[in-house]
Amino acid sequence: MEFIKNQLEGYGISEQMIGYLSNMIMIVIIAVGSILANYVTKKIVLKWITHIINNNRYTWDNIILEKKVFHKLSHLVPAIIIYSSASIFSPYHALIEKLAITYIIIVIIIVFSALLNAVEAIYRTFEVSKIRPIKGYIQVAQIFLYIIGSIVVISILIGQNPVIILSGLGALSAVLMLVFKDSILGLVAGVQLSSNDMVRVGDWIEMPKYDANGDVIDITLNTVKVMNFDKTITMIPSYALISDSFKNWRGMQETGGRRIKRSINIDTTSISFCTEEMIEEFQKIQYLTDYITTRLDEINAYNMEHQINMESKVNGRQLTNIGVFREYIHQYLRNHPKIRKDMTLIVRQLAPGDNGLPLEIYAFSNDTNWGVYESIQADIFDHIFAVAPTFGLRAFQNPTGHDIVHLKENPQYSRGY
Repeated sequence: MEFIKNQLEGYGISEQMIGYLSNMIMIVIIAVGSILANYVTKKIVLKWITHIINNNRYTWDNIILEKKVFHKLSHLVPAIIIYSSASIFSPYHALIEKLAITYIIIVIIIVFSALLNAVEAIYRTFEVSKIRPIKGYIQVAQIFLYIIGSIVVISILIGQNPVIILSGLGALSAVLMLVFKDSILGLVAGVQLSSNDMVRVGDWIEMPKYDANGDVIDITLNTVKVMNFDKTITMIPSYALISDSFKNWRGMQETGGRRIKRSINIDTTSISFCTEEMIEEFQKIQYLTDYITTRLDEINAYNMEHQINMESKVNGRQLTNIGVFREYIHQYLRNHPKIRKDMTLIVRQLAPGDNGLPLEIYAFSNDTNWGVYESIQADIFDHIFAVAPTFGLRAFQNPTGHDIVHLKENPQYSRGY
């Protein structure tokens, strides 16, 4: 500044004009210097840093680069130059320093916020992130960072100690709790969800209250984001997963077995004792050969031991077509390549009702993929419906319009109904 003033005095300019021109020249010099420093930082230094990061064997620094931490940090260079030059402008140096420091603090807050986002992104590259997500904690840290940064900026601008402003916040605690109610509830819920391992990213959860049925794709401070199977997105408040009930299908996915629990209703009028012709046909079925032989020996031995009169099938023990059919389904499932043999496998009768006798299959497929599971289940019941007539059984079905027309066209069949 003194050099510029001395040069201007040589031109015979008035003292008042010298002061004005020297200040303008210094402002231009500082502005040009800041622009050049910013250009050098972004075009040379940042390119050099980017080259180093892209050519090393680490991946975490690439994430820091993607979050533009270094780009945001480069904004400090012009601010530091302006702050260092503030003393030149003696009447306004205090104001310039305050504005420069304020800008520096804001940039630092933005840099730390971007760095926290980078830390969360780096953490998500590890498998443990699905079990222990930290996005909620990162958001809490960012909130505290913004609050503290705002307090420091205000204290600088008004020229007060930050402690004085912090002490005044005690009176506003009730208001702050009201404003940040969801964040506080979300933080508490996030801690409980994480510590109890209740839900992870990638889990299939079902929550009818919020019409959510799909995979968890993100867990934040306030919400859990679920992508439903129809590709819609449902946002569930984090604390709702603590206060309300929901179903997590992770156990099914981890065990590798998905339950099949479905019934075929048998027309009770088609259930009967097995005739000799039926038994001969059943013995030809691969899955029933040993069973029929063993059961016949057992039944004949029992009837002979108790001197049962076999002239009537009501006496003694007899094979029934429904019993043989139930055993066939059980053996069919035991030999099915898509059914888990080490998990529960039951073919059972339920209480008969208006829709006939339900024969329920309770088993587990060895593939939990939805499409594959449905295909396995459909193939099994396709086969069951197809083989039921072989055992003299009919699947129950309420009369349809076709049945009524058939009866009208063939009255001789009406006695069978």
